[in-house]
Amino acid sequence: MIKEIEEKDIPECVQVIRNSFITVANEFGFSTDNAPRFTAFAISADRLNYQLEIEHRIMIAFCLDSGKIVGYYSLLWQDNHQCELNNLCVLPEYRHEGIGAALLHDAFDRAKKERCKKINIGIVEENQVLRKWYENQGFHHIGTKKFDFFPFTCGYMEKDL
Repeated sequence: MIKEIEEKDIPECVQVIRNSFITVANEFGFSTDNAPRFTAFAISADRLNYQLEIEHRIMIAFCLDSGKIVGYYSLLWQDNHQCELNNLCVLPEYRHEGIGAALLHDAFDRAKKERCKKINIGIVEENQVLRKWYENQGFHHIGTKKFDFFPFTCGYMEKDL
């Protein structure tokens, strides 16, 4: 089941995001020393509360029948009828079951309802498996940027809705 999260769901969502993104950190050698601002290390309940209450992001969870949250994403509304997809993730033990695609298509539907014409995303550029997955979902690569505080290149993708 896909649902909008409530404030009470935030601690569980933080754990889902951390546990999902740590696999990327481990695969590419990111740590709190070389990438303290990477999602697996930087996400917190305070940050998600800010995104929910101040930025008014739509925050969505994929829940099992038991109510356990196993996937997550948020949408940040931007100018020019665009939005940014953030922290789309699925717990490692639930991957390859279509949950990520279901969440992504839910994001497309919600963005369209808000009259978004384009959805943007940032990824770890070196993660070619993830980049290919997004390309298969209709995204195209639009550029990269290197930041001093990350040991990787940020890749940027977008999809017209």
